[in-house]
Amino acid sequence: MNEVDIFTDGACRHNPGPGGWGVILKSESATKELYGGEIHTTNNQMELLAAIKALQSLKRPCRVNLYTDSKYVKQGITEWIIKWKSNGFRNAKKKPVLNSDLWKQLDQLAAMHEVEWYWIKGHSGHRENERADALANKGVDEIIVKR
Repeated sequence: MNEVDIFTDGACRHNPGPGGWGVILKSESATKELYGGEIHTTNNQMELLAAIKALQSLKRPCRVNLYTDSKYVKQGITEWIIKWKSNGFRNAKKKPVLNSDLWKQLDQLAAMHEVEWYWIKGHSGHRENERADALANKGVDEIIVKR
């Protein structure tokens, strides 16, 4: 089974507002960068979409080390989602979980791979995280220009 390291980040201006996501995929033999944007979104949605787009880009099941600077994504997919699934995607207050469509999609994609989730501190000089951040902001910039 192939192993890949994935670094993701999301960005949003005027949360909510125009947003972007960035991804770096690294294997032994290659490095690939992906990015994109949305006109009206939130930072959390872009963080989730970065992880979704990264996993969607994998052509076969892989061992994945996924690094995010979003505690929302890391804790959501490794802890909170277990309870959400048993509660019909309702939170502790019995209200619908925000971004449940994205959480469900991420959960389905993660199940296709062996994913280990890692949180890294954002904006702390980590090379790949800084590059993923730059890609996310490029996604924002390009979506703003298209408007």
